[in-house]
Amino acid sequence: MEFTDAQAIYRQVADHVCEMILRRRWPEGERIPSVRELAMELEVNPNTVNKGYAYLQDQDLIHNRRGLGYFVSQGAVERTRELKREEFFSHELDRAFRTMRLLDIPMDEIERRYHQYSTKEGNL
Repeated sequence: MEFTDAQAIYRQVADHVCEMILRRRWPEGERIPSVRELAMELEVNPNTVNKGYAYLQDQDLIHNRRGLGYFVSQGAVERTRELKREEFFSHELDRAFRTMRLLDIPMDEIERRYHQYSTKEGNL
């Protein structure tokens, strides 16, 4: 995983977990990697993963079963989708619209390119 300076690393870790949930690689009710396992996989400090997991617990996307580890909460797929949609609309889309306006990119060009992207195999 490549990290960016645009967002705190713990939030990027949380985004990674959200992506795994949305892709259903980590199904609802299933155990997810421990803090140490994910820290090793992503090559980050375990405290960073712990902070990301705490954020996700606050959003009710994962929960901790004492002695067993962290699990994806029931209904997490839909709650994750809602959370990520809201983040997209409130942050990313505004930036994209501003850039489109500055570069004089018409909406039909975006629609055409989105269609091309969405028909490519492996996108998601």
